Amino acid sequence: MASTVVDRNNPVAGHIISTTIGGKDGEHKQTVSYMAERVVGTGSFGIVFQARCLETGETVAIKKVLQDKRFKNRELQLMRLMDHPNVISLKHCFFSTTTKNELFLNLVMDYVPESLHKVLKHYSDARQAIPLIYVKLYMYQIFKGLAYIHNVHRVTHRDLKPQNILVRPFSICMLFEAGFEIVAFPINCSSFLQVDPLTHQVKLCDFGSAKVLVAGEANISYICSRFYRAPELIFGATAYTTSIDIWSAGCVLAELLLGQPLFPGESAVDQLVEIIKVLGTPTREEIRCMNPEYTDFQFPQIKAHPWHKVFHKRMPPEAIDLASRLLQYSPNLRCTALEALAHSFFDELRQPNVQLPNGRSLPPLFNFKEELSVASPELVKRVIPDHMKWLFGLNFAGT
Repeated sequence: MASTVVDRNNPVAGHIISTTIGGKDGEHKQTVSYMAERVVGTGSFGIVFQARCLETGETVAIKKVLQDKRFKNRELQLMRLMDHPNVISLKHCFFSTTTKNELFLNLVMDYVPESLHKVLKHYSDARQAIPLIYVKLYMYQIFKGLAYIHNVHRVTHRDLKPQNILVRPFSICMLFEAGFEIVAFPINCSSFLQVDPLTHQVKLCDFGSAKVLVAGEANISYICSRFYRAPELIFGATAYTTSIDIWSAGCVLAELLLGQPLFPGESAVDQLVEIIKVLGTPTREEIRCMNPEYTDFQFPQIKAHPWHKVFHKRMPPEAIDLASRLLQYSPNLRCTALEALAHSFFDELRQPNVQLPNGRSLPPLFNFKEELSVASPELVKRVIPDHMKWLFGLNFAGT
């Protein structure tokens, strides 16, 4: 990694950042220059901007975060481990300094133009429900990514939400499929019009809150965006598990099915109220499972709202069943990401000739990395389609 001086006070657009990559173990050194084009995300962490590599013309995303010189950056350490089709990949990284001697870490990643949040907004603005095949497609890939980070690297994302779930590509393809009339194409639309086998590929991103959870080590409970925050976090638990991501995934599933957040709390307390209105008042045992140290049991007694009434009458029972298995008070009762992959809600994706509404093929769904290595033979049998079992015969005995 190399450093370069960049004036933080200048506008991002038009900035050129140069760095040197390579040079280790006799590797050839190479200068790479990026021209910042526009900011695509901001937050307390810093900024994410779209940039173009001047040497190759490739478009990338660069996340620029202020770096404390005393500590290693956890997000960088975790992203260096990741190698999965449903997790954003780190191309390389470099440090930059400002004229005020501030140190910034720049993470160079794949650029994926759309997020699940934008997909939801497109359909909401059009007053249309997201076709169920897309709900299945997106959620399946979310669980694939979660199964990988949970089981292979023991990483908990801790901020799973539609804004942190990228979809490639969305704009033109989805507009055609939704029946919109396109009167003018953007200048750079040619890439959308190609037959792209990765259409509707999903990638988990933003590992700024992610952590490897260690048994016996306390973690902060004020984590994860409110609408997607697991109830044990609201109850102040510090010994939580990867199941907080499963709750968040359940909230994302419900939002895709409903077209709006299921638990839209305006504060931490109101968030719990919204959850109780659906799941009912948690029992003492459920509270103990969420946080054994929580002692305040003064809650109004509210009955659970039946799941089939939460969704509309035409909702397939498999979708309702999966949501109910994800959104459980007791963390140990929530299904794992691997178990979710095997759920009957996704059986359509395992059919040999399934296609998108426009006749295109689905993105690769069974290109697993190591996540199935921890699954039982029975679970593997349910996850892998019958017409593809031969492909996994050498790797997974008994399938």
